[in-house]
Amino acid sequence: MRATLESIEKNQASINVEVEEEKVAEALEQAYRKVVKKTVVPGFRKGRTPRPILEAHLGKEALYQEAIDILLAQAYEEAVQETSIEPINKPEIEIVQLEEGKPFIFNVKVEVLPEIKLGEYKGVSAVIPEVKVGDDEVETQLKLLQQRQARLVDAGDKEVDDGDVAVLDLETKIDGTVEPRLSGPDKFVEVGAAKYIPGLDAHLLGMKIGEEKEFTMNLPSVYQYNDIEGKEAAFKVKVASVKKKEYPELDDEFAKDVSECSTLAEFKEFMRKKIEETGHLNAKRIFKERVVTKVVDGTELDVPETLLNRQLEQETNRFVQRLAMQRLTLDDYMKMAKTDTDGLRQDLEARSRVTVKTQLVLGAVAKAEGIKVTPEELVQEIDDLAAQYNVEADKLKENLEAKGQISYIEDGLLLDKVQNFLAEQAVALTEEPAQEENEEGTTPVEESSAGVIGQEETQTSEDAE
Repeated sequence: MRATLESIEKNQASINVEVEEEKVAEALEQAYRKVVKKTVVPGFRKGRTPRPILEAHLGKEALYQEAIDILLAQAYEEAVQETSIEPINKPEIEIVQLEEGKPFIFNVKVEVLPEIKLGEYKGVSAVIPEVKVGDDEVETQLKLLQQRQARLVDAGDKEVDDGDVAVLDLETKIDGTVEPRLSGPDKFVEVGAAKYIPGLDAHLLGMKIGEEKEFTMNLPSVYQYNDIEGKEAAFKVKVASVKKKEYPELDDEFAKDVSECSTLAEFKEFMRKKIEETGHLNAKRIFKERVVTKVVDGTELDVPETLLNRQLEQETNRFVQRLAMQRLTLDDYMKMAKTDTDGLRQDLEARSRVTVKTQLVLGAVAKAEGIKVTPEELVQEIDDLAAQYNVEADKLKENLEAKGQISYIEDGLLLDKVQNFLAEQAVALTEEPAQEENEEGTTPVEESSAGVIGQEETQTSEDAE
């Protein structure tokens, strides 16, 4: 087979492909064997019709079409490899010649990756956040841990107050019918937390043990039970008991109960180190994001509309899924974000453009540096995923292969390796370098340090393990 790259203009590659007549003859014979098995010709047993008679019965075009299907896929794949192009869309195929005894000739037009002009990507500088853990941060984490260790004790004969836990006999009716999910004895409602039925706890303030009350209230428009969202509910409540939270003393005994430390001072130091470890991990992640941002910003690249639209579709689907998980509608989100459909689309498109450009730049760096994912690394990643989801690694691999998702995992690993490579090659600054005045006496606009990969900040761990 011979493939000739005729031109690349505006990311559109044109290739002329010629397949030897011997392979054409083989494909036509394969096509005959395939077609004859499913064709009935009068006077012949199924599958036994001689080829000339089959061709006369169906027309040669039937075999030629089958032969094209056999030849095209492999010939196109070989042409891509031979010309070293990187297609990003489905090809347009034009058949030029398909005749018995002659080469099979076809032309291909396909959109390919754009030219990527990498700037400096090794030795770029970026600020790494300083990690400082003050006493107030340790105390905050200690208080949170203390709150989680609280136990409920009887509050005696007192009015329900903010922070108390009211134990209720509760009956909730919607459209005149008792709603079992919101009814029953021993319903614990923490007043002021707005957890069980948001808005209910406000009606409990000032009530005493044994007191009953009836009232109506609209359920939240975004609620855990979407079939009753926003509906008016009639409540009948009776306070069975009132409890309060009792917090353990922050002393040596507390430290022994929640850790392997012997004293509170020792436990505080342990917590400080854990917070610092998390802080350093977070600082490294932010530094890596800043490095990648600088490399991407320093690269000349026109993002292809094909890749942008593909990423925008994925970004939009993920966004809608996140809203659904939070029980929010698109209208709810736009009201909270004070935006409209056009504004939302612009935001998603901007994010998609950054994502695509980043992926293309990282891919170009991988190619320039010969960075690849080894089979062992891929196996390890699948093993890690299997452990995370508590499934057998072999079954997970089979499932991923069946869905054609192995390549996505490999691509993700490759991008991670390239980001780590760039961070290792970069220069970490502890503070912003002094801005030099230009000829007009003004300072350059400061570069944004916002990361482009993983925008969420890592939360400081609340648990001391």
